[in-house]
Amino acid sequence: MKQTVSSQPHRRGSLSRERVLAAALDLADREGVEGLTIRALAVELSVKPMSLYHHVAGKEAILDGLVGQVFSEIDPPPVDLPWQDAIRVRCRSARAVLARHPWATPLLESRTTPGEEILAHHEAVLACLRRGRLSLPLTAHAYAVIDSFVYGFALQEASLPAHGEAEIADVAEQIVGAMDADAYPHLVELTREHVLRPGYSFGSSFEVGLDLLLDGLTALAEQERRQTDVA
Repeated sequence: MKQTVSSQPHRRGSLSRERVLAAALDLADREGVEGLTIRALAVELSVKPMSLYHHVAGKEAILDGLVGQVFSEIDPPPVDLPWQDAIRVRCRSARAVLARHPWATPLLESRTTPGEEILAHHEAVLACLRRGRLSLPLTAHAYAVIDSFVYGFALQEASLPAHGEAEIADVAEQIVGAMDADAYPHLVELTREHVLRPGYSFGSSFEVGLDLLLDGLTALAEQERRQTDVA
């Protein structure tokens, strides 16, 4: 998996846009985007705040660069696979990248001045969908729905109160223990008979959802082709 910026100690030395963005990425990963300020970034780099403006125009320019970095870490759909399998590769990669940078998910489609990394990634995904012979309207629907699912799942995973089988089981036990089983029988059933079973993983639902989406899109594409052939 590609990773263009790694977490490294930010030693004193000549500043550059790349060095500023590397420090900003580390800071955002630790503190969230709310903690990413010009002053905090200057402290991270051991420079004066005004020095940063020689390399970035301000916080919005930094966010533009960071979103581009995040997109550059996401594997594009491989061109040598069937389109459904290629999209699976891209979506799995996106989920993994967003787990590393959970602050980034709400920002991915927010930039009004997208850089080369963003444009190249979108172009690759669109090319994959069109290679699958999806019509332009279905391509638009597919991209919107796929990313809504991936981004939404990433947000939900990041907001879970627990991670890991043992930790999830402990939290689930606490929650279900405080429930009235007569008032919430289905919640209790789901928790005791599924969530608390060995091997439970919230993340396993990602593959199920991705399969449902791609199967549905494949069926719609085939329906469109049949209708076109009849016409």
